Amino acid sequence: MITASVVTFHTLCIDVKRLADCVLQSPIDVFFIIDNSSNDSLREFAALSGRIVYIHSDNLGFGSGHNIAIRKSIEMKAHYHIVINPDIYWNGSVVEKLTEFMDATLDCGLVMPKVLYPNGTIQYLCKLLPTPMDLFGRRFIPVKAYQERHDAWFELHRTGYDKVMEIPSLSGCFMFMRVETLKKVGGFDERFFMYAEDLDLCRRIGEVSKTMFYPGVSIYHEYEKGSYKNRKLLKYHICSVVKYFNKWGWIFDGKRAATNRKCLKQLDIK
Repeated sequence: MITASVVTFHTLCIDVKRLADCVLQSPIDVFFIIDNSSNDSLREFAALSGRIVYIHSDNLGFGSGHNIAIRKSIEMKAHYHIVINPDIYWNGSVVEKLTEFMDATLDCGLVMPKVLYPNGTIQYLCKLLPTPMDLFGRRFIPVKAYQERHDAWFELHRTGYDKVMEIPSLSGCFMFMRVETLKKVGGFDERFFMYAEDLDLCRRIGEVSKTMFYPGVSIYHEYEKGSYKNRKLLKYHICSVVKYFNKWGWIFDGKRAATNRKCLKQLDIK
C-alpha cells in the first residue's frame, strides 16, 4: 500500500485539483488532504474519489499536519508514504518507478526524484548538511558572485544531477519514504512550525538508512521561495533555522562534518 499527504493553507482549488488528478492517475491508494485553513472549502475534493481523505485540522504547522497522515499510514500498515507540496505535479509513471527503486533498494528510507521548474530547468535540491553560514550567509549576503559560488558547492551542481546519489539533505517538496523507517524516527519534529522540518527529518532518516536522489523520473515544482517575499514567512524561516541549530549544533556538530565528508568522497568532489 502507498499513501500520500498534502498540507494546505488557503491553497488555490486549481492547485489541489491538479495534484489530485496526478495522484488519482497513480497507484497511490490513499491521499490525505490535511487542511490547515480557517475554512473547509477544500472538503469537496473528498467527493472526487474514495481514495481521497479530507481532514480539517488546527493549523499547528506543516510537519504537524503531515504527521496526522503519517500516523494513519502506519495504522493502515502502508509500505510507503509520500509527503507532497501542493504546488507539485507530474506526468507518467513517477510513483511506479520510485516504488520499483525502493523495492530494489532495501537500505533506502527516503528517495527524491529530479525536480524541475515548470519551464523544464532543474531545481538544485540535493544539498549537504548546512552550517549556520550556509543558511544565513546565502540568505543575507547580497553578493551575487559569492552566492553563485557557494550554491554550486552546497547544492552539488558538479554532480550533474544525472545519476543515483546518496544525499544527506533532500527537499521536502516530494519525500517518498519507507513507512518502517518513519516508525523508527517518529515522523516530523513538531517543534518546527514551518521550514527546516524537512531538513531535520531527512537527517534523522539518514541516521538509520540511506537518503537517495533518483533522476530516472522528474516532477514539476512551482517553487515560490515565500520567505524571500513575505516578512512573516521570513520570521518563521529564521525561527526554524535557529531551532535546527539549537537541536543539532551551531559550530560543533561532528556528525555534520563526517556526513558531508562521506558524501563528497562518494561523489568524488574535492
